[in-house]
Amino acid sequence: MQKNTVSHFEIYADDPQKLAAFYTKMFDWKITNMPEMDYIVVHSGDTNEKGMLAQPGAINGGIARRPEGFTINGSVNYSMVESIEDAVERAKSLGAKMTKGKTPVPGMGWFAMFTDPEGNNFAVFKADPAAK
Repeated sequence: MQKNTVSHFEIYADDPQKLAAFYTKMFDWKITNMPEMDYIVVHSGDTNEKGMLAQPGAINGGIARRPEGFTINGSVNYSMVESIEDAVERAKSLGAKMTKGKTPVPGMGWFAMFTDPEGNNFAVFKADPAAK
């Protein structure tokens, strides 16, 4: 079994509910509010009856209120999409700003990068079906 794989992500926001709505519309993620923790659990992949990921490669995470004085926008998470062009249009229509347009990764696919409405970085990736 591979060790130290990415297993969770968090996205900080001044308005977590508004940002959760953005990502739900952008990627069809499911969310679960945890008001007792002022936290939103993000389900990007299907889970089994125990809440464990049932979809290989999926990473679940959370959206949390940005800690006071926290200015770093974190790491970039790449989400697989069916079409870079559709994802670019969808992101822009939801208020994201593109920071890098469709860019090839030779032999692998294409990506585009954005900042979400709260200034966090994110990216989309489309695998090249011809790549093995």
